[in-house]
Amino acid sequence: GSQILVVEAQSLPAKGPFWSLPVLGGPPRRLGDLVGQDAIWSPDDKWLAYSNGGDLFIAKADGTDPHKIATKAGGSIQRLTWSPDGTHLRFTDEDFSVSISSLWEVAADGSDMHPLLPGWHNAPHECCGRWTADGKFFVFQASGQIWALPQSGSLFHRPAKPIQLTFSPMGLSDPVPSKDGKKLFVVGATTRGELVRFDSKSGQFVPFLGGISAEYVSLSHDGQSLAYVSFPEGTLWRSKSDGSERQQLTYSSQYVLLPRWSPDDKEILFESPTRKPSRIYAVSSQGGSTRELMPNDLHSQGDPNWSPDGKKIVFAGDAADAASAIQIIDLATEQVSTLPGSQGMFSPRWSPDGRRIAAMSSDSRRLMLFDVQTQKWTEIVTGTFGWPNWSKDGTWLFAVSREANGDFVVKIRMRDHKTERVTDIKNFALTGYYGYSLALAPDDSPLLLKDAGTYDVYSLDWQSQ
Repeated sequence: GSQILVVEAQSLPAKGPFWSLPVLGGPPRRLGDLVGQDAIWSPDDKWLAYSNGGDLFIAKADGTDPHKIATKAGGSIQRLTWSPDGTHLRFTDEDFSVSISSLWEVAADGSDMHPLLPGWHNAPHECCGRWTADGKFFVFQASGQIWALPQSGSLFHRPAKPIQLTFSPMGLSDPVPSKDGKKLFVVGATTRGELVRFDSKSGQFVPFLGGISAEYVSLSHDGQSLAYVSFPEGTLWRSKSDGSERQQLTYSSQYVLLPRWSPDDKEILFESPTRKPSRIYAVSSQGGSTRELMPNDLHSQGDPNWSPDGKKIVFAGDAADAASAIQIIDLATEQVSTLPGSQGMFSPRWSPDGRRIAAMSSDSRRLMLFDVQTQKWTEIVTGTFGWPNWSKDGTWLFAVSREANGDFVVKIRMRDHKTERVTDIKNFALTGYYGYSLALAPDDSPLLLKDAGTYDVYSLDWQSQ
């Protein structure tokens, strides 16, 4: 209890070196040369388990003598926790591209890696487990509530079925058992956002569309209508550009991400993570049934964007997979082709003139530009970026830049790749399906979803008997 273990997070996904900070103050200590996403000391303080992507490592507590013990193929190991006796580790396997998280277990020597609750949820969405101090229960979150998994007999046997501990109207997460075994500490959240627009004249954020809780705003090409996704419900809506005449286009059985208007404004394209992996759909802008574009393609399909002539759609694969690539479907022939040299890239954005496609490298450290005519890539700028958006005239590319001194909305001029800061958002609390997102208003003003929810820590009485 005398040290705090932290990661100096950089890039996306966030990872970096590990440090030990004295609780009562003093200089931080770098733990060896380790680099990763998550880490935890063993109960006897002798060992350090840490992850880097889908690889799991063990080192001595000071960071020396690291060695890989296991690999979760295609996964991202997060939220590590040791069993009280130090013989096992459990973790959350996160796949943000399809919004799946599942609990896994592995022996401390790297053997017998297996899902903790196979088939319990389909698709799985469990997270953030911790053992009670006596090792009798493993508490975790699922479906916005807290659950306990009794440890039947020993850690070497398959666990029993989970027991639901809470039935709260608000979402509960991140359970932490007290060391004396009498309480659970949890975060209780009421989720809501407020859509705001950056007003360059006043330098302030002001409510947009009345400050509704929505993200992924997309403007029709005739400038008369908007599409957006309600948060946290995930339903697609359209309205006039002033917010009037609202019409719901999808319903709660299908979560919508990143809607885009067709060039003739007759259809709206979107990604949905409801089926796993993510799929691409289209719906009439006047309402009706959704249709799946590539039902026979079983790979992850995300972030779809129309070509300006409406004949093709560019889309990404799994952002967490460095081997994944950007692809284009020809709507007339239904043929799918891979964009040359796009392995490991995601977030494709077709320019308004159709001559270029912007994309990001898999670590979000490089913004790239593909010339459709020459079939060549050019690096625009380096840093840590998210949510690229073309201006209406194609002369600028807007994005969120995560820098050492904070987060900023920036715009990159295509003529000379010069970057300008639009506004500082380092102290701006954001929310959304992916934690935050950036869109543009009809006048190219940045749109963000300000966090208007509440987050409190609650103490629950608990008797682990």
